[in-house]
Amino acid sequence: MVVVFLWSYTSHGDVPNNTFLVIGAVFGAYMAMNIGANDVANNVGPAVGSKAMTLMWAIIIAATFEALGAFVAGGDVVKTIKKGIIDPALISDPQIFIWAMTAALLSAALWLNFATSVGAPVSTTHSIVGGVMGAGIAAAGFSIVDWGTMGKIAASWVISPVLGGIIAAAFLYLIKTKIVYKKDMVSSAKIIVPYLIAVMTWAFSTYLILKGIKRLIKLDFFTAAGIALIIAVIAYILVKPLIAKAAVKLENTRVSVNTLFTVPLIFAAALLSFAHGANDVANAIGPLAAINDAVMNSEIHSKVDIPFWVMAVGAIGIAVGLALYGPKLIKTVGSEITELDQMRAYSIAMAASITVIIASQLGLPVSSTHIAVGGVFGVGFLREYLDSNEARFLQGLRKKFKKHKKELDSMTKELDELEALEKKSKSNYVRIVELYKDIDEKQEIVKQEKKDVKEAKSVKYVKRDAVKKIVAAWVITVPAAAILSAAVFFMIKGIMG
Repeated sequence: MVVVFLWSYTSHGDVPNNTFLVIGAVFGAYMAMNIGANDVANNVGPAVGSKAMTLMWAIIIAATFEALGAFVAGGDVVKTIKKGIIDPALISDPQIFIWAMTAALLSAALWLNFATSVGAPVSTTHSIVGGVMGAGIAAAGFSIVDWGTMGKIAASWVISPVLGGIIAAAFLYLIKTKIVYKKDMVSSAKIIVPYLIAVMTWAFSTYLILKGIKRLIKLDFFTAAGIALIIAVIAYILVKPLIAKAAVKLENTRVSVNTLFTVPLIFAAALLSFAHGANDVANAIGPLAAINDAVMNSEIHSKVDIPFWVMAVGAIGIAVGLALYGPKLIKTVGSEITELDQMRAYSIAMAASITVIIASQLGLPVSSTHIAVGGVFGVGFLREYLDSNEARFLQGLRKKFKKHKKELDSMTKELDELEALEKKSKSNYVRIVELYKDIDEKQEIVKQEKKDVKEAKSVKYVKRDAVKKIVAAWVITVPAAAILSAAVFFMIKGIMG
């Protein structure tokens, strides 16, 4: 932030009314850092939580690809008012507009900073939307807001996590039924995993073409999906022999089969970060680009060019914020909601890409944060449901074990008594032979049931406290950022007036 202040001040010192450009640059850097600290955790959190990669490598990969996404695909033009939530034409004075954008940036950044400090992953898009809405209302009244758009954004609070949760749970259930619940997991994995990687390749290729590089080349869904399908077929052909080769070294255990998902998860984290950097850098630099344009031209435009230095503030700020403060939220998403392994993390990554594709085709506004965390919820609640069934089975198993153990003890006692009487009477001989045979059979049954009881997993629940905290933060993000933004706007107006 100090570097941005010094550079923006020295490079724009001769620009009239440059004070708010310098302040806006600093606030833009602060916002970008908070995006890196809070939002990027969604891309790498599941991979870290599943131990597919270490925290250090996750930060390096995410920071690199976030910055690349912003620089390469962030584009030259950005809408000054993201998602058209207010009509800038209703603010005639460029000075008022500059104050509003400055207030929006600062309030969104402050809210994200607070959310990060309490470990709540919230939507950076909703934060800036709330900031712009609050400042807009303070500057020009409630009529400036497009309430239809705000209604869609409110709907996304439900749509994003539910859709993400359903898709993640569906993929995990598919993996469990087709691989984990099979007697020979390795053979099943050899057949199924190449298909899963091909589906992932298709989803991520489509996602990147539609969202990540849309400012470099814009294609419709069917063209993007067709290109992605060709890439997916090639991926399947290349991956199948590699999976077969890797499977030779695997043991017939879930932990061993899990390793087949490690490399795809690393690619998923990198690609999600690239697409996120390309799209969400606008949350930091959109208002800053608007301030820059208004200061330079003394006019208000709905779309503006982004100078390289503004893009650099956003791209580098996201990377720095992730490196300094990202681990807290990465741990929240990766391990503090439910326990993750590579299969579960794969399911969440699939939910992140497919939900965005579906939502964009249906015209539904969704939040990448809500989708990713909803995916974690979906995986956790599916585990809870399946494990509760397992718990009921285990309860029945314990009852059978107790019954058979009691029968075994009774037979053993009878045998001891008959053997004591054997010398006195030969009539007990036949019964003794039968008991030996029955006891051998019953011992095998009891031994197996004891093993089953010992190996059966206990129920692992989604941590309800984490769910409540995160959902509460989601619901209040827009109004909290809006109220804070209005207060900051009036404070700026009072100081400048």
